[in-house]
Amino acid sequence: MERSVPLSDAVNRLWLPRVSLASCVRAVFSRDTTGIDLPDEARYNYFPLTPLCSISWFFEGECHVQPFSAAPRGPAVAAPLSRIVVAGPFDRPSLSWNPGPGHGMMLMLMPDAFRALTGVQPADLVNRFADAHELLPEAWCRMCRDVLAAPDDDTRVALLEDFLDPLWQAARPETSAPGRRYHDWTQAIAMRAATSGLGRSARQVERRIKEWTGQPLRSLRGISRAERAFLDGLAAPQHQAVNMAELAVESGYADQSHMCRESKRITGFAPDELRRRTRDDEAFWVYRIWQ
Repeated sequence: MERSVPLSDAVNRLWLPRVSLASCVRAVFSRDTTGIDLPDEARYNYFPLTPLCSISWFFEGECHVQPFSAAPRGPAVAAPLSRIVVAGPFDRPSLSWNPGPGHGMMLMLMPDAFRALTGVQPADLVNRFADAHELLPEAWCRMCRDVLAAPDDDTRVALLEDFLDPLWQAARPETSAPGRRYHDWTQAIAMRAATSGLGRSARQVERRIKEWTGQPLRSLRGISRAERAFLDGLAAPQHQAVNMAELAVESGYADQSHMCRESKRITGFAPDELRRRTRDDEAFWVYRIWQ
């Protein structure tokens, strides 16, 4: 169904981690719509399936999780999330809605790093949100409160990095791999699982990967392949049609149909619609921020 919500003047920002945290933190991003009168349909937020764990802060306004829909309608029915909330990996795309102006921030952590630093199992958080104070160790809760009280987003990011850096330098495995794309991290996880512990059979390696990340290796490889296709598709000029068959082969898919099925599984949309809505639809700001 063709549908676009014109882009607004909302402030969306992305911070990539310092080098020493590149194998722990994927990124931090924020969205600020305070002072902007958005129509209801522009206050939705689309997210793809993700292997990441996250901590989110809502400094102003509320956020409600919605049933996923390509064309959502009506007010939110679920209760608002806590002001500081932890989420695990998601094996399906997700959707949220803000009933009014708001300002929030999300720290995205690699799931194996999240497990090593907090002791929380990513597999126990798949498709779930939890109040940070009910789940995280006390030192993390204090950090979360400091971030909530900080005066601006740049200060908040500095607080996050200063908190995480010494913890990660003490806990990081020797085979952790920095890199912005999922492919490098997925390859490093597979290698570490294959060379860790006493059991090295395919089944034991797969079990280890799922314990560390909350998802099987096949799913992680599918996400890295889809990320490549998405970013390469967005890199083409807006006025230029993308040859989807060529994009599929270059991204590692068997064919265009395979790419379309995977795109719908991961994002809820076919590649051509996802590209169009990322470019034109306010609710797809999460996708645009990675361009």
